[in-house]
Amino acid sequence: MQNLNFPAYSFRFKNSKNKVSIFDEIRKKFIILTPEEWVRQHTIQFLLQEKKYPKSYINAEKTITINGTTKRYDLVVFKPNGELFLLVECKAPEVTISQQTFDQIARYNLKLNADYLMVTNGLNHYFCEMNLEEEKYIFLKELPEFQ
Repeated sequence: MQNLNFPAYSFRFKNSKNKVSIFDEIRKKFIILTPEEWVRQHTIQFLLQEKKYPKSYINAEKTITINGTTKRYDLVVFKPNGELFLLVECKAPEVTISQQTFDQIARYNLKLNADYLMVTNGLNHYFCEMNLEEEKYIFLKELPEFQ
């Protein structure tokens, strides 16, 4: 797999039927290793190790319904009160982060109402703080400490 713009982390892998899987600490199971999953697993470790976000407050790959369509978010981090602190959208490294990517996460967030957004393809990371009243986001240099 490609080197990403994250610190070096250790991962558990297994081979089964000529497919490589990576262990997901959040979902507590092995997941087929795709380029997007490689980014998602690095992002999880970034949130746990660099940002010190509690593992029990992180959720991965759950479905939501938006305008009658089922969608799947990559990662969320909850606050202790159950509200959403952070919504994360992961893309494969070869996917360019574009306005379309931000529009996608903004649509998800109209339903989820997270305070912060992160968009990453593993090479480029973007962090935003939401202004829900004005429905806009402000770019940040990095994610805030967990509250």
